[in-house]
Amino acid sequence: MKLRLNKTTILLFLMLLSFPLGIMAQETAAAGGYSLTDGLKTFWETTSFGNFDWRSMIMLAAGIVLIFLGVVKHWEPLLLIPIGFGILVGNIPFKVGDGIGIYEEGSVYNILYQGVITGWYPPLIFLGIGAMTDFSSLISNPKLMLLGAAAQLGIFVTFIGAYALGFTPQEAGAIGIIGGADGPTTIFLTSKLAPHLIGATAIAAYSYMALVPLIQPPIMRLLTTKKERLIRMKPPRQVSKTEKIIFPIVGLILTCFIAPSALPLLGMLFLGNLLKESGVTDRLADTARNALMNTMVILIGLTVGASTQAVRWMEDPATGELINRGFLSLDSLKIFFLGACAFAFATAGGVLFAKVMNLFLKDGNKINPLIGSAGVSAVPAAARVSQDQGLKADRTNHLLMHAMAPNVAGVIGSAVAAGILLSMLS
Repeated sequence: MKLRLNKTTILLFLMLLSFPLGIMAQETAAAGGYSLTDGLKTFWETTSFGNFDWRSMIMLAAGIVLIFLGVVKHWEPLLLIPIGFGILVGNIPFKVGDGIGIYEEGSVYNILYQGVITGWYPPLIFLGIGAMTDFSSLISNPKLMLLGAAAQLGIFVTFIGAYALGFTPQEAGAIGIIGGADGPTTIFLTSKLAPHLIGATAIAAYSYMALVPLIQPPIMRLLTTKKERLIRMKPPRQVSKTEKIIFPIVGLILTCFIAPSALPLLGMLFLGNLLKESGVTDRLADTARNALMNTMVILIGLTVGASTQAVRWMEDPATGELINRGFLSLDSLKIFFLGACAFAFATAGGVLFAKVMNLFLKDGNKINPLIGSAGVSAVPAAARVSQDQGLKADRTNHLLMHAMAPNVAGVIGSAVAAGILLSMLS
C-alpha cells in the first residue's frame, strides 16, 4: 500500500516535529538560559559564513592556483600542493578564540607550526637533501664552486634593496635570503631574524623556486651570445669513493669555520651526505631521503601555507586598537617584488661570473656560461634549466652533469650566506 502525502499531512508532521523544540526553548528561556534563537545565533557566529571576510577569498583563490600549477602544470608539485592546501586551511574563516587557527596557542596547527618558527624543520630537510645529493660533479671540477658563490649576489643586493625600502636590517636579511632560492634556508633565517615575515618570505621563496623555468631562461639568453651557448665542456672525471667520503668531512670544517651560525643547516647536510656515501649506513640514508624528508616536506608546506592568514586581528601596542596583521599587506607585496629581483640578480651573477672566469681559462677548458645560472640552489630545477637551454642551442650538448656542480654548490653557498647574515644581524 502506497503512502499518500498531501499538504495537510506534511503540515501536521512539521507541527509535531516543532512542538518539543518549542517546549524546550520556552523552558530554557524561563530558566534564564539561552533560547533556541540564541543557540542558532551562536551557531551562526561559529560558521565561516558568520566570520566571512573578502580578503580570505583572495587567499583561497591563491591556494587553488598553486594546487592547479602543481597538479596540471607539474611545477614543483611536492612543494606547491602542500603549500596551496595549507593556504586553504589557513584561510577558512573561523571565530577567533575557538583554538583552531595556526596562531592560536595550543591548537593542532599551532603545535605543528612550532617546527617552523623555532627553526627545526629546515635542518631535518637538509639532512634529507644531503642523503639525496651526489657531489661528484663538484668534486671533479672544484672551480665550479665559485659559480655557486657568485649566484649569492642576489642575496646581498636584495638585502640592500629591502633596507632601502624601509625594512629593518633583520627584516632585510630575511628577505634577502630569498635570493638563495632555498626554501628551508629562507625559513631558518627568517625564524631567527624576523619570525613575523615567515609566511611571506617562505611563500615567495617556494613560489619563485617553482617558477625557475620561467624566470631564468630570458636572463640567460640576454646575457650570453650564441657562441658562448655552444661551448662544450670536458666530461667530468671519475670520482673515487674515498673522495666522496672525505668531502662532507672537509666541507663541514671549512664552511662552518667561516660561518659557524650555519652549523644547524650545514651539519645536517653533510651528515646526510656522509650517510649516503659511506656505504655502511644505507638504512639511515634511506630513512633520511625518503620517510623523514617526505614527512618534513608535508609539515613545512602545510604549516607555511596555513600561516598566510589574510585576516589576523592583533592589538596595536601603541593605541590598543585591533588591527589586521594578516598576509595581505603592502609589506607582502614588497617582499614578492624583492624576491623576484633576488632571483634575477642571482641568475645574472652566476652567468656573468662564468663569463669572467672564461677570460682566464684556456680554450678547451672554458665554461659554458649557461651553467652559471644553476648557482642558485633550486636543486635540481636550475640545473635542468641549464640543460634545456644548452640543448636549444645545440641538441648534442648536454650540460646537466656540469650544471649540477654549481647547483649543489649553491645549496652550500646559500647556507653559508644565511650564517653570515645571522651572525651579523642577530
